[in-house]
Amino acid sequence: MVLFSAWRSIPRSIRIVIARIGVLIPQMFGVMFATFLLIRMLPGDPALLMLGNMATPEAIAALRERLNLNGTIWSQFGSYIKALLHGDLGTSMFTSNPVTVDLMQRVPATLELITYSMIFTVILGVGIAVTSVVRKGGWVDRGSRIYGLAAGAIPDFWVGLLLIFTLFHLAGVAPAPFGRIDSFITAPPAVTGFFTIDSVIAGNWTAFRSSVSHLLLPVLTLTIVNAGGLMKMTQSTFADIYKSEFIRHARASGLSERTLVLSALRNSLPPIITMIGFLFGFLLGAAVLVETIFAWGGLGQYAVQAVMNSDYPALQGFVLVAAAFILVVYTAVDVLYGLADPRIEI
Repeated sequence: MVLFSAWRSIPRSIRIVIARIGVLIPQMFGVMFATFLLIRMLPGDPALLMLGNMATPEAIAALRERLNLNGTIWSQFGSYIKALLHGDLGTSMFTSNPVTVDLMQRVPATLELITYSMIFTVILGVGIAVTSVVRKGGWVDRGSRIYGLAAGAIPDFWVGLLLIFTLFHLAGVAPAPFGRIDSFITAPPAVTGFFTIDSVIAGNWTAFRSSVSHLLLPVLTLTIVNAGGLMKMTQSTFADIYKSEFIRHARASGLSERTLVLSALRNSLPPIITMIGFLFGFLLGAAVLVETIFAWGGLGQYAVQAVMNSDYPALQGFVLVAAAFILVVYTAVDVLYGLADPRIEI
């Protein structure tokens, strides 16, 4: 009873954070164990792939021993956990670099891409949804119906290729789809890893313009594909609340339309926050093809290379980072959901 009273005395926002963070550790351990087992089921011998078909059985056996591939699954997993506790994710069989170094170089590129994509996805999806409901029958409403049907049916790689053809090849308003910055421009000193932010910190406006221009096509690709789902869900939720009795009462009381829209949107937040969190996590996987098309050099390309080369340490490192990112995003969603809906008890 004393513990319960002490728990209830903690501010509600802090209780929500503590409750959600408490489940992260067992979730991460489960992801690590499942990933470790599934990756070992991939076809192909990593030692043979590294040495080539002309390698002798003795050389292959020696390399397997050095890579700790001859032990049982449990002994390999135990060695992996032991190394992980010391911050060692292993050495990539393909790049010969520590996986931690590879990930530190590539994570900022992917985070920059999906963060800006998520920002514009929210602005476009929620903006169109609210406008189409408030101005029913207008051109935005009619256009949103067509866009909502098309967005979910068009694959992101096709949108990316179409944008490259139209905006780069035909119109010439976008840079060549090669990397995060022009090859003749020196990247800004790494502070956050985001070229757009680091170039502003360094006062390098040439690098800033170049990094922004290179973000145009991949961000536009992900935004076009993913904003449709958020728009349709927001339309459904916002429309029900916008037509509800308490909004009618507020309108009859003389409140401005802007206040009514904001009030309806505020009460629509819980499901919108959930959808945004889902999309944010989904973008990490969706960026794989987009990064490949635009030679972005992020986690997506790294994961593809790891799968093609049966690079166990690199693939495990990627999945671990991806799982941690998604779990953190979902935890943040749970926290924001709890804060947005005071009816939820913690």
